[in-house]
Amino acid sequence: MTLSAVLLVTAVVWAVSVIRSIRLRALVYSLPLPMTLALVSTPYGVGGAQVLGVLGLNLFFVTVAVTHQRLRWPILLADGAGIAVYVALSAGLLAVDIPFEAALAATLVLWLAAMLLLRRRAQTRVTPAAAAGEADAAVAGGADAAVGGPGAVGDAGSDAETSAGGRPDGLPALLKLLVIFVGAILTALLGAVLRGMVVTFPYSGVLVAVEARRQLFEFSGHFARNSLALVGFLTAYHYLQDVSAAVALGTGWAAFAVVAAVLHLPKRRRGAARASPPRRVSRPLRSAAEPPTVR
Repeated sequence: MTLSAVLLVTAVVWAVSVIRSIRLRALVYSLPLPMTLALVSTPYGVGGAQVLGVLGLNLFFVTVAVTHQRLRWPILLADGAGIAVYVALSAGLLAVDIPFEAALAATLVLWLAAMLLLRRRAQTRVTPAAAAGEADAAVAGGADAAVGGPGAVGDAGSDAETSAGGRPDGLPALLKLLVIFVGAILTALLGAVLRGMVVTFPYSGVLVAVEARRQLFEFSGHFARNSLALVGFLTAYHYLQDVSAAVALGTGWAAFAVVAAVLHLPKRRRGAARASPPRRVSRPLRSAAEPPTVR
């Protein structure tokens, strides 16, 4: 990869490092900037292997998340495990000739299955937590009102997206930028040996995983959703790459923007709001010393 690619990887990781919202982090990382530079600066195009390479990007983050947060590996060792999984997948994909349409269909089916799984896991986590949270909020709200303190409703979850991953790591800004730049050079050298799979190699992902190490599972879920837009980018590029590289890239970016916009459309919650029961307001607890009110 060229120096411009290294600088771009550095810029992407730097942008992710200063973003506090985990959703916005995943969206910025999913921008096909490294893919664009790889397609421009290498002779490789987009085929079935590259579309399946999007699954490799997701496997990379899942591997890092499992090894770091579940197995308690150091983050750099977990990064190495994620790279090893991607390289092994790439070797298998490059060993066979995969038709593009078959790879696209398999990728879409697996993406849909992953979204259904993530949705089911979210529902199983939210439903018991919501019931317990409402009960705790009612008790805490009454107790707080009795002593004149603030209500507990909404305080605990108001900063849910940034409570863990938003804390600064203590590195000075210039030192942090230097570390990111050196890491980008190393990952670019490693990605250069992957032949056609260099297009989807997680250049900035290796360093982004370090930045998002406290929220890897949440980041992986958001990126898995956004990866459909990357599939749209690669699909548009594939069908127009024989016409013109510029046209293929322009159409690919347009496809990415359209799919990403659809994925992030605001959801309608009117039905849920109507179906939800009215919230009961807890009355202040009467002090033991306070005489009963006579009417």
